[in-house]
Amino acid sequence: MKMRTGTAMIAVMLAAGLTPAMAQNVPDQVAANDSLVLEEIIVTGTRGTQRTAFDTLAPIDVISGSTLDSTVSSELVDALAQSIPSFNVQRLPAADGQAFVRPATLRGLSADQTLVLVNGKRRHRSALLGSRGAQAVDLAQIPSFAIKRIEVLRDGAAAQYGSDAIAGVINIILDNDPGFQAFSQVSQYYEGDGTEYQAGAQGAWEIGQGGHITGTVEWAKSDATSRTRQRPDAIQFQQANPGLSVPNPVQRWGQPDQETIRLALDAALPVSETAEAYLFGTYGEGKGWTDFNWRNPDSTSNVYKNTAIFPGWNASQLYPAGFTPRFGQKDQDYSLVGGIRGDITSDLRGDLSTSYGRNRIDYRMKESINASLGPASPTSFDDGSLIQEETNINLDFTYLWHSGLFNKPVNVAFGGERRNETYKIVAGDEASYAVGPGAAAGLATGSNGFPGYGADQAGSYDQTSYAGYIDIEAPVTDIWTIGLAGRYEDFSEFGHTADGKISTRLEVTPEFALRGSASTGFRAPTPGQANSTRTSQGLDTVTLNTFTSGRLSPSNPVAQYFGAQPLKPEESTNLSAGMAYQSGTGFTASADVYQIKLTDRFSQSASFAVTPAIRNQLIALGVPGANTFTSVSFFTNDFDTRTRGIDLVAAYALPMGEGNLHLSAAYNYNQTKVTGGSLEASATQRILFEEGKPQHNAALSAEYRWGDYALLAKMRYYGKWTDSSGNATGDIFQRFGAESFVDLAATWNVTDMVSLRVGAENIFDTYPDEATNQANRGLIYSRNAPYDTDGGQYYARVEVRF
Repeated sequence: MKMRTGTAMIAVMLAAGLTPAMAQNVPDQVAANDSLVLEEIIVTGTRGTQRTAFDTLAPIDVISGSTLDSTVSSELVDALAQSIPSFNVQRLPAADGQAFVRPATLRGLSADQTLVLVNGKRRHRSALLGSRGAQAVDLAQIPSFAIKRIEVLRDGAAAQYGSDAIAGVINIILDNDPGFQAFSQVSQYYEGDGTEYQAGAQGAWEIGQGGHITGTVEWAKSDATSRTRQRPDAIQFQQANPGLSVPNPVQRWGQPDQETIRLALDAALPVSETAEAYLFGTYGEGKGWTDFNWRNPDSTSNVYKNTAIFPGWNASQLYPAGFTPRFGQKDQDYSLVGGIRGDITSDLRGDLSTSYGRNRIDYRMKESINASLGPASPTSFDDGSLIQEETNINLDFTYLWHSGLFNKPVNVAFGGERRNETYKIVAGDEASYAVGPGAAAGLATGSNGFPGYGADQAGSYDQTSYAGYIDIEAPVTDIWTIGLAGRYEDFSEFGHTADGKISTRLEVTPEFALRGSASTGFRAPTPGQANSTRTSQGLDTVTLNTFTSGRLSPSNPVAQYFGAQPLKPEESTNLSAGMAYQSGTGFTASADVYQIKLTDRFSQSASFAVTPAIRNQLIALGVPGANTFTSVSFFTNDFDTRTRGIDLVAAYALPMGEGNLHLSAAYNYNQTKVTGGSLEASATQRILFEEGKPQHNAALSAEYRWGDYALLAKMRYYGKWTDSSGNATGDIFQRFGAESFVDLAATWNVTDMVSLRVGAENIFDTYPDEATNQANRGLIYSRNAPYDTDGGQYYARVEVRF
């Protein structure tokens, strides 16, 4: 079923409530004259003390743990996407590792241009190099049930925090409130698939005099979804071979089946009257499978081929009805942070910490073949592993300087950091990358679908950096504050960077303030981006034959022949200005405009055709699968962009009848223009980059609480966007219209300790327009959609707290 929510539905939701990216923690029963303004102290974007979101010099969104728990998905990125309109996440079915480590972007920038902190400390990256080579944090590794709140700084902050903080900062604050809580949840899509079971528990205890220890466990198991039609060539093949049983559909487009377990720990113990030791960390592991393209015996000529090398043998003896390689991922992720912090004097506070984080991804293939090995080929493969490791040592100080120049002391923060980052590639089993004897006759090498990492690709690469910073907030007058920040950082692999930031806030009245900032920023290339190589396979949408391409290291002689240069940092200039308002009656609002100019943006180069001479050179260099390469590419600093936008946020909490009504709204307009480099010269790629994500996004909500009951209504709005049609000529693009998704939920507090919630996301089962791109592969909806294309889903959740 397909439905669209039109103007009438939007109007109803606007009237019912407006959905903020600002959490409101308001008691269930509030007198009419009580203040409902959120006054939670925030810690992101400022190293000062006792600042609320209204007091900050830059826009901060605060998302409560209960808001995160109200999302059906077990993945944190989906909860963020539903709360912050400028935050987008894609599903990307059948997209290798990105089907499991999903790319998430803030303000339309790259996934690795947003810095992620946990309890204020830098989080390690995933080992996956995703879209355009982005290497970002895997937010799904952090259990949502362990989170007290999330603070999202929507402003450039590289001068304060270092590399990656170009689009902003996401700071995840772990829960430490004493008590016990647990939940169990089940959900399923209207289509009857994608059933997901979730369960979690958390226990927190007070220890010592003012200490605590909190432990959380969260488990999820989800079935696959499929929004797929049978491929036209599979229908033809079945008709031509009635004696064979061809699966229908032959391949699945949808979410993978997956099982995960996540753990979190947060602890602190006073060691003196003025200092405490702390320790926190997370652990996660998961596994899952997804489909690749079906191999048609009639068209996959580099697999289904009679050769003199293997007389009497053909792949049809193993897979007579074709085969769909199954791609699997097993991941393990953990981090641990420990330190000591406290008051050195009445005005000086210090924090010494060290952290270690590690992400490992193991790739597997089954129902596949290394055709070049002929009948000796296995059908299941270990394709190798990627490992990312990071070690940080931080020493931070904050000092209240009583200068005598101002009515209040100046907050001076300063410190240093040493960071080591290591990227490792572990070779798979030999059959996954072997060049067998059949290669001489044109049979494809390596495990079909995802060739394994070879021994020549395996290796370990690292980078060390040292940084020093100073961050000052000066209350010039009672109503005017100026912030200044500077950071110098030296990297072992490419040199140094220096960045600065100036910000200001003017409190015009106790309810209304103006703010603005200007800063420079950077994102350093990672060891994985600078050194790794990859062999991948695709499917020609015209011939339906597979092809093999290579992504080379920028230091590879062949890549340098095509123009590859050593990678250098991406650099940014950020400008923002805005206002914040809060009333004494529960209404808050903010508006911020911004501009982000980025130079030397990181991307993957254009593909270069492989001639026989280049192919022989690649073979001599030991590049796995080089004998079947049709093209090569490499990572490069490729283009420049300018992003402009506006964020509007409003929330209103007020008593109504026997309960309280909470209204909230958030809207983001975000426009990116390519201003230089290779994308500017390519009209097709430029349009896809500039229009591939919606420029208009909004989130609206209304919640009414009374007694033991609550009703919640939300709407998520995504504006128009553009995708490739897959056509080489003619209509190259497909334009998709705006979509709105409505969610409803009802909660009943059965007892003081037990609550029950039932509801549905995308309750009207809304689907976008069908995609023409790759429709001949059975795809119905665009794999690049900025929202879930699986339709509506319903759920039930039970929570216990005491």
